[in-house]
Amino acid sequence: MTKLLISRRAVLAAAALAAPALATRGARANNLEKARAAGELLVATELHFAPFDFTEGGRQVGMNSELFAEVGKALNLRIRFQDLPWPGVLPGLEAGRFDLVAGPATITRARMERYRFCAPIADATVALLKRASDASITKPEDINGKTVGCAQATAQLTQLQNFVRDKGLNVQIREYQSFSETYADLAAGRIVAVANSLPNIAYVAQQRRVFSVVNPPFGAKVYFGYLGRKDAETAPLLDAIDGVIDAMRGDGRLAALQTKWFGQAFEVPARVVEANA
Repeated sequence: MTKLLISRRAVLAAAALAAPALATRGARANNLEKARAAGELLVATELHFAPFDFTEGGRQVGMNSELFAEVGKALNLRIRFQDLPWPGVLPGLEAGRFDLVAGPATITRARMERYRFCAPIADATVALLKRASDASITKPEDINGKTVGCAQATAQLTQLQNFVRDKGLNVQIREYQSFSETYADLAAGRIVAVANSLPNIAYVAQQRRVFSVVNPPFGAKVYFGYLGRKDAETAPLLDAIDGVIDAMRGDGRLAALQTKWFGQAFEVPARVVEANA
């Protein structure tokens, strides 16, 4: 009788210990909880998108790494970046291979339907970069009859295509795997201009005086943001990152990073509710 009682007590005690573990298994952890359990946030990026992300002396530099350092500090997480060609970044996000995309990406209507964006971090309006010595291009429409480069699978490419179509221009658009390749071909004279977001080309023109920006920008007023999957599991993580960016926008750290990397600060809305493109 005593042995039977002890046995029953042991079974009940084991069941009590197992109950929390079973409950945890039954409740699916969200991405923020998973990141905290792992101690790190896995972020996909493309290291050919200066000044947001690029390499210098074999080291990752740019606005993304500095901004995510603030995110990591605030959320007590180590940030681990994964460098990928841009055409593979969004499919990788959808497949769940990383937590977040830090391209950043232009916030567009089509993307907002499919992904959730964090609070915007910079202006993304599209403009043209040309060789400073090229006097034949003084306004965007002057690319008529010429060859212009842009990166594959980008919102900038879509806006260039729309601009050419809407203006009835005869432009050959050459697509590249990365913007680094477009700048190399522009310098070599194989194309006459590169279409990219204003902060990017303003930085390139500042670093390489052989280039200059064609004003005014021709694209719709749009913004850059980081993005994640549009589901309940990802929402707590994006909410937390929004909180960090909101704090940085409020105390001036975001403007300071913009000034450091773009040469100027941009006014950005707290959230993009409806995209312009």
